[in-house]
Amino acid sequence: MSDFTYSTGKRKNAISRTRLYAGTGQITVNGRPFEDYFPRKTLQMVVQQPLKLVKMLDRFDIKATCSGGGVSGQAEALRHGISRALCVIDPDLRAILKPAGLMTRDARKKERKKYGLRGARASFQFSKR
Repeated sequence: MSDFTYSTGKRKNAISRTRLYAGTGQITVNGRPFEDYFPRKTLQMVVQQPLKLVKMLDRFDIKATCSGGGVSGQAEALRHGISRALCVIDPDLRAILKPAGLMTRDARKKERKKYGLRGARASFQFSKR
């Protein structure tokens, strides 16, 4: 059980440390089945997207630890980690995953609040009179 491929994925403030083992398609996130950790079907589809794309849904067991951010960011961080690990196993898969946008780190983060403004860009209500 020691022969695995390790990879990390990031999205917003979420970080996923992913390990791919040869197996039957079980995905475990923080010690729980991923169906329990990500109850929304859309997030489950996001996590499985790279495996479905390369038609290897039942060839690997995945054990991941996700931390930081929210569930959506963690799901996309896990997707990024799985994609990177698949490319380590078979570099030819990069030609399939790259055009789908799964190899690119999504660099969009929350913009900081500026002083003198209500939010990052929103200003306080302005009154002429």
